[in-house]
Amino acid sequence: MQKKLKFRHELKYYVNYHQYYLIRQRLRILMKQDQNANDSGEYHIRSVYFDDIENKALQEKQGGVENRHKYRIRLYNKSDTIIHLEKKIKRNTMIAKEKVAISREVMDRLLVNDYSVLANEESPLLQEVYYEMKNRLLRPKVIVDYVREAYVAKTGNVRITFDKDLRTGLNKIDPFDPDLFPVKALDEPVYILEVKYDEYIPNYIRDGLQLNGLQRQAASKYTICRKFTKANSWEDQ
Repeated sequence: MQKKLKFRHELKYYVNYHQYYLIRQRLRILMKQDQNANDSGEYHIRSVYFDDIENKALQEKQGGVENRHKYRIRLYNKSDTIIHLEKKIKRNTMIAKEKVAISREVMDRLLVNDYSVLANEESPLLQEVYYEMKNRLLRPKVIVDYVREAYVAKTGNVRITFDKDLRTGLNKIDPFDPDLFPVKALDEPVYILEVKYDEYIPNYIRDGLQLNGLQRQAASKYTICRKFTKANSWEDQ
């Protein structure tokens, strides 16, 4: 039986270093740092995003389609110990995520479009990706690479992250390629602040964030990184 999806709110903002520093100082008092972080409170994320023959995920994002989804393979700290295949789903202003662990071998085969490796998988998500790769020509498109600093609070199930040093792998799609040298994807020295929560943000966290002076952004890391590999002018809209 497929697990019921849990949708959460997601707010995104661009912040400069000064804003980041002030917010971070307050969050360090109010919230706990993510248990997966290193001594600096950070961890590295590298994702390979997929899209189909029509670039559906990219076009729907740029077109402001409220109900959409995209697929990615994600790994942490440049290690193949944990590799997840994920589906991120957006419904209006809410997001949910499905994920399943895959092996390095499965990942390697998917990156060369050998989707037959998923043919006999029991996971509904892997079955779905198999169908998409076979029938809609879902293919790996771009590497999205960044450092994340994360804070968590049990009340309201709040998670606040700063994503720094956003980079793209340009036309390379193998996250372990020795010749992969990701390049900066943002012209401005800004961080992406993301606020995820269930029903509410507790007042003490809301006060600490002081979001009033910040402007909500779409801030899709996938879209930002795709502009470096665009084949058509519409991809830069």
